[in-house]
Amino acid sequence: MAATTGLLGVSSTRRAALLAIVVCALALTVAVPLRNYAAQRQELAAVSEQQRVLAAEVEALTRQRTRLSDPADVAAQARSRLGYALPGEVPYVVQLPSGADVGPAPDPNAGVPWYRTLWREVTDGAP
Repeated sequence: MAATTGLLGVSSTRRAALLAIVVCALALTVAVPLRNYAAQRQELAAVSEQQRVLAAEVEALTRQRTRLSDPADVAAQARSRLGYALPGEVPYVVQLPSGADVGPAPDPNAGVPWYRTLWREVTDGAP
């Protein structure tokens, strides 16, 4: 006898194969809903984060609206941003000379690779 017959007249090899098929079918049946569940949880987390960010933005805009409803603040904004002046005041504008350099000084090592700059510093500093 090659294989012993057991329960219901099915050999142990066939029972193992049948059990493997059932386990694979159950795994495939559970895999798709589980994948959908995980994707929906990720989407829910992203939407919750977006909602939190939007709520913070709404709160900031509400504070700004409250601040801008104050006439004194509106007048201060008009004076600073638009250059408005009250009657009797003398507005002035500071103009820099045309040759004045208003930006930071240009870097002399702008196009030089870092290792050449390092080598130059090492060789120039040597006795």
